[in-house]
Amino acid sequence: MAGLMAGFHYTHAIVRGVPASLAKGALRMSQSEVDLVRAQREHEAYVEVLKTKVGLEVVELPADESLPDCVFVEDAAVVCGDTALITRPGAESRRRETEAMKQALKELNMKIVEMEDENATLDGGDVLFTGREFFVGLSKRTNQRGAEILADVFKDYAVSTVPVLEGLHLKSFCSMGGPGLIVIGSSEHAQKTLKIMQQMSDHRYDKLTVPDDLAANTVYMNLPNKGHVLLHCTPEQYPESAKMFDKLKDYMLIPVCNAQKVKVDGALTCCSVLLNKKANN
Repeated sequence: MAGLMAGFHYTHAIVRGVPASLAKGALRMSQSEVDLVRAQREHEAYVEVLKTKVGLEVVELPADESLPDCVFVEDAAVVCGDTALITRPGAESRRRETEAMKQALKELNMKIVEMEDENATLDGGDVLFTGREFFVGLSKRTNQRGAEILADVFKDYAVSTVPVLEGLHLKSFCSMGGPGLIVIGSSEHAQKTLKIMQQMSDHRYDKLTVPDDLAANTVYMNLPNKGHVLLHCTPEQYPESAKMFDKLKDYMLIPVCNAQKVKVDGALTCCSVLLNKKANN
């Protein structure tokens, strides 16, 4: 278990500002109107939680108006151990988002690998690392070739692919809620996907099912002085789902509002890249 916990020890987070162009220009599956001021306020609160409540070193990249989706940094890189895979996002309009991310990770002395195959696409939102293996969602944004390159880069871990038939990404309806615990939405397709993941794995994961798929996206960390920490949806957004997290005893539970960014398919994990920077690297 100790080795598994290490998969969730973090020292740093990389985040990026919300550009004004998010409101009109960000990609979205629905036609919801975004309140830009609220979206920026929401994001500031999220960053503040990472800095003060959680105590991470936060690297803040400036927003880029020519990249409306740039606040969703998770899609630009997959970090595990001291290696960072710079992805090739599935939406062409988002490809340049990786430039600032690559620079930030270089400055943190991460070992950088770039996904250069033009046939490959991979969004970080489709990558679920459980601490012992990877599940990669094959979605509108991520393809088999992208998953193969990820498997090649992180050779120490098994990598399984699962179809994402609804929603934008795999993590649009699931995430890790602790070592060996998967938080999953209650929809039929979410439950079906979890079943496939269980069949592909040698490990039996526990599950916490929440009524709302979008509320199943949480940020779990295991921190030396704080133990289990979980950022999750607020009771205002998803009252029934928020109650489910109270079952997690001995956790530091932190509700974080995501009401505006969810309108452009953004979830809590989307807005940061977490990494563990050893003192010597």
